[in-house]
Amino acid sequence: MVTSEHAGWPAARSIGIIRAEPRLVQWLHIWLQTPTAKARIDEDVTAHVEPTVSLDTLRRMVFPLPPPDVITHYHQAFTLIEETAAVYQLTARKTLELADALHNVVAASGPPWGSRPLAKVARLKSGTGSESSLPPAPAGPIADVIAPRDLYDLPVPHVHRFRLTGPARDGAVHPPGTFVLSTRSDGAHIAVSSRAATPLRSVVAVRPLDDEDAWWLLHELRSRSKAIAELAQGQNRREISALRLKSLALTWPDHFTRADFHRVVEPLHATARLLVSKIATLHALRDALLRDITAKAGVLREPEEQGLSLPAPPGMESLDESG
Repeated sequence: MVTSEHAGWPAARSIGIIRAEPRLVQWLHIWLQTPTAKARIDEDVTAHVEPTVSLDTLRRMVFPLPPPDVITHYHQAFTLIEETAAVYQLTARKTLELADALHNVVAASGPPWGSRPLAKVARLKSGTGSESSLPPAPAGPIADVIAPRDLYDLPVPHVHRFRLTGPARDGAVHPPGTFVLSTRSDGAHIAVSSRAATPLRSVVAVRPLDDEDAWWLLHELRSRSKAIAELAQGQNRREISALRLKSLALTWPDHFTRADFHRVVEPLHATARLLVSKIATLHALRDALLRDITAKAGVLREPEEQGLSLPAPPGMESLDESG
């Protein structure tokens, strides 16, 4: 969804442009996220590598249009949900950046600390399988399943739940609190699972031998993002394994320093986990509102003669072609 911050930006190929008066734009920003609108668009998607939908499909799409005051109320609710989630996310990210900074201070300012290979301080196990191998409806117990792309660009390492689920296979499921790591050319990407989880291929599960070393280990891994990526293979350095990671050298202070660091940063991680949970609650509220809008679509609907043929702002009547 394009907002005012993108004013003047050119549209690339395969981008369709919808212009309308501001109130309709507010409503479409909401309606196009509903399950009904997404399902309708999915019906007409062509191609699979880069899914595309035609302008003709959008022009014919029928949508409910509630009264102006109802649109205003929905717009206010969704805007506040998005803004609150953004504040929580920024706070969680800054909290973890502070923990990273404290780690760097300890690692750099103490006496010459010893060095340990990762295999000496943690258990490592490579993931197996791929998204395409997951059964659509697994029978029996299930667990979160983690693909490499689920770890890219996370604002904080704590994740409430992952996108995929699969069968909880013996020996493949790792307990909550396990670090899961993947790589690409820009470095390592690490998350801390909040639920039992199974990593797929090119994701490595890492768990400290001593739980009190967890936060020192996590921040050591985060500080060595580029070095970890150098150990990966394949195009864009996306193939990482436990075997390749075992020899990674870590700065390893004495037990008292590691325990003290754990005590200091635990409240920061607890804050980040709480904020991630609050964001998940806000997203659940947003999804509930979207489902409610879908359920009420018959009540909100206006006559359907024109579908999505919206009036363009003055001077833009002919600018509805794709970018």
